Amino acid sequence: MPESWVNLAERIGSDLHVDLSGPGSRRAVLIRALRDAVRDGRLAPGTRLPPYRSLAADLGLARNTVADAYAELVAEGWLTARQGSGTRVAERAAAPRRSRVPKRAPARSAAPAHNLRQGQPDAASFPRTAWLAAARRALGAAPNEAFGPGDPRGRIELREALADYLTRARGVRADPERIVVCSGFAHALRLLFDGARGAGGGVLRGPSPSSRPRSSRGYPIAVESYGLGFHREILESAGVRTVPLGLDEQGARIEELGAGPRVRGVLLTPAHQFPTGGPLHPARRAAVVDWARTHGGLVLEDDYDGEFRYDREPVGAVQGLDPEHVVYLGSVSKSLSPAVRIGWMVLPEQLVDGVLAAKGEREAWASVLDQLTLADFLASGQYDRHVRRMRQRYRSRRDRLVAALAERAPHITATGIAAGLHAVLRLPRGTEASVVKAAAWQGIALDGLSAFRHPGATMPATDGLVVGYSTPAEHAYGAAVDALCRALPPGDRDHQREQGK
Repeated sequence: MPESWVNLAERIGSDLHVDLSGPGSRRAVLIRALRDAVRDGRLAPGTRLPPYRSLAADLGLARNTVADAYAELVAEGWLTARQGSGTRVAERAAAPRRSRVPKRAPARSAAPAHNLRQGQPDAASFPRTAWLAAARRALGAAPNEAFGPGDPRGRIELREALADYLTRARGVRADPERIVVCSGFAHALRLLFDGARGAGGGVLRGPSPSSRPRSSRGYPIAVESYGLGFHREILESAGVRTVPLGLDEQGARIEELGAGPRVRGVLLTPAHQFPTGGPLHPARRAAVVDWARTHGGLVLEDDYDGEFRYDREPVGAVQGLDPEHVVYLGSVSKSLSPAVRIGWMVLPEQLVDGVLAAKGEREAWASVLDQLTLADFLASGQYDRHVRRMRQRYRSRRDRLVAALAERAPHITATGIAAGLHAVLRLPRGTEASVVKAAAWQGIALDGLSAFRHPGATMPATDGLVVGYSTPAEHAYGAAVDALCRALPPGDRDHQREQGK
C-alpha cells in the first residue's frame, strides 16, 4: 500500500487517521482499521463514512474490496447502511471494549431498502376494488350448502371457471371433475408425494410398500438443474430422490431421461424455465410426452409465469399434448398474490381418487370464500384484465432495467427476459459472491444464480444474479435499479484500471 494511514477529514468532516499497516489481505486490514477506529471512539456513532467508490479511489483499492469490507462490518453490527442515508457508524457500536457478555449475531433488519427477490408480485397492485366487488357478488349468489361440508375437489364454481380459463388461455384440456383445488404449488407436491399431513399418504411415491424392499425409496424424480430448492426439499422429505437434468438454450435436456437412472417422473417449468428463462423447445415438449408414454412416466408441469410474456407468442401447456401423462399445476401466487392461498391440479383420470384420499379432511382445503371470489373474478373477466394490466407494468419495468444496464453496465447481459417476473444478469466468472455482498451493502435483497443450482448438477456453473423486477412498488422501482447498478462489478477497462493501482 502507498501509505500506512489515510486522512478521512475531507470525507467525513473531522480528522481521522486510519492505520492500514499490518499483516493480512487488503480487505482484512481495512476491516480491522475501521473496526478499531469505531471501538476506540475515533469514529463516533452516527458518523457517515464516505461512499465505497470514493474510499476505494482514496486508498488505491479495488471497489469490491471496500464494498466487501463495508458489508462485513454491517453484518457484524459495526456499521449500518440505508438508502439515502449512506453508511454510518451504528449507534450500538460504542459498547464497552472488554465486555464479558457473549457475542450475539446482529439483529436482521425487518425489511431491505430494495427487495429484488424473484417470485413476488407487486403487492401494491393487488386489485382490491375489483376483488371486493367479486367477493360481494360471490357471497350474494352462493347457495347455502357452500357454507357446509363440501367437495374435496374444491367448489364447483371455481373448478368450472378454471376449466374455461385454462382451456382458453393456456391450451389445457381441463375437465372440472379432474381439477383438484389446493392451497398452492407446494401443497400440490405434498399431496402428490407425501399426503396432506406428511404421513406418506401421497400417490406418486413409487411401488407400494408391500411390493418393494423396505430399503427401497421408489424411483427418483428428474428435475431441472436450476430450480427452487424448497421444491426439491419437499420431494426429498417425502423420501423421493431428485436427479438433475441439464439445461441449455432450448430448455431441459429431455434426452437425459433415458441416459441416467430410471426415473418415475419429471418436474418441468416448460413455459418459462425457472430461473434461467426461456420456453422448452417444441421438439423437447413432444419428446418428454413420448418418454412418459413409452416408460409409463409422468410429467409434472409447473406453469410458472405462463401468463406473463412480452416478446414472444404465448406457449401453450404441455398438458394439452397428453392429459393422461401430465399433471398440470398452477396457482395465483404470482398473478394475484401469495396471500390468496389457492392453487390447482389438473390430473390424469387415474390419479384423481388417490389425490382426494391424500387431501383428507377439510383442514387441508383452501378457503371456500376465497374460492367463490376467485371463481367470480375469473368468470367476470376481471382476472384477464388484471393480468393484461400487470403484463404491461412488468414489461415496462423490465425495459427500464435493460435500459439502465445498457447505459451504466453494458458489459452485463440480461437473459431470460422474454417472459416472467425476473431477469438473470450474467456476471464474470468468480464474481457472484462479491456482487451479492455489494448488493447487500446497497440495501438490496436478491439471490445469486448459484442459490438455485441442484447440488448434484454436473453442467458447468454460471455466475449470475436473479433479479426480480416485479416486487418493488412503482414509486420505489427507480431507486432499486439505481442501487443495483451501483452494486454491479466494473467493466473490463475499469477493472484493469483498478487492478493497476
